[in-house]
Amino acid sequence: MARWNHLCGPLLSLALVAPLCSQQSVPWRDPSPHAIQFVTVDKYVRLEVLDWGGLGRPVILLPGGGDTAHVFDEFAPKLTANYRVYGITRRGFGASSYAPLKHGADRLGQDVLAVIRALKLKKPVLVGHSIAGVELSSVASLDAKRIAGVVYLEAAYPYAFDNGEGPPMKAFQEVPSPQFPRPSEFDLRSFSALQKWDAQVYGFQLPESEFHQKWDSTSDGRAKNLHDFPGSQYLMAVLMGTKKYVKIPVPTLAIFAIPHVPETWMTESTDPGVRKAAAAYFTNVDLLAEKQAKAFQDGVPGARVIRQRGTHYIFISNESDVLREMGAFLAGLK
Repeated sequence: MARWNHLCGPLLSLALVAPLCSQQSVPWRDPSPHAIQFVTVDKYVRLEVLDWGGLGRPVILLPGGGDTAHVFDEFAPKLTANYRVYGITRRGFGASSYAPLKHGADRLGQDVLAVIRALKLKKPVLVGHSIAGVELSSVASLDAKRIAGVVYLEAAYPYAFDNGEGPPMKAFQEVPSPQFPRPSEFDLRSFSALQKWDAQVYGFQLPESEFHQKWDSTSDGRAKNLHDFPGSQYLMAVLMGTKKYVKIPVPTLAIFAIPHVPETWMTESTDPGVRKAAAAYFTNVDLLAEKQAKAFQDGVPGARVIRQRGTHYIFISNESDVLREMGAFLAGLK
């Protein structure tokens, strides 16, 4: 199973996990230079909002399926020289609280709008990874005048834009993929060891802070018990729901990983069956992704659509490329 598959479901099983309840004798401290606050967006729902500071237009980073805003802990500080940078952990994940959705995908968009209003942000740019394309398209549909633009980072798939010209979301779901590996007890001996194992397996490195959001900890600092976040089931329903966004009436940048770079565990497997299955998987995924990219490009007037060889976590694997494209896009906004 590929970590890329955040956008189409199976990979959600790896990332839809619960926050850390640390019992370490020496508490771990997140080194990322952000402040943390909680914003009430709905009855019984408070969202974790990270603030990395910075000057200039506000930029709001929205994580992919199963991730928290801490997944941007190393990416966000690289934006603060020119922008005021925030991150939002969606309801039911990480430290954000949860209540069932009453209005499906648009409730997630309303959550983002509630944060924008609470913080009194003027015309922010929304930047979303993977399933966060739902929030981007929802906000653009609900209140386009509230935002200056949207940036889809491997996020402009059918859940974010579906005018009938691209492949259905179900087509991505039906692409079979090899079963992904699990960490051993040795790999769980510390969070830094888990981070290193994960980077060796997938070929790119997530911030250690994101693992602290997803795993429990033993008293001696070992990682233990990967749990489902309470929001995992509703997110899958949103992913495969009937809501279709057909217009994005704001300035738009969409970056697709085409072709996708297979994870290291696939390409370096000693099992020829795994390597064969991986090759077939990414061949099929890239064909579907290209069809979706063309549908998006043709269906969203004025959108800048970039195809870049990289992983699904393109803001990590292709960090400099993404920062460059984002910089050019944001510089052109009114």
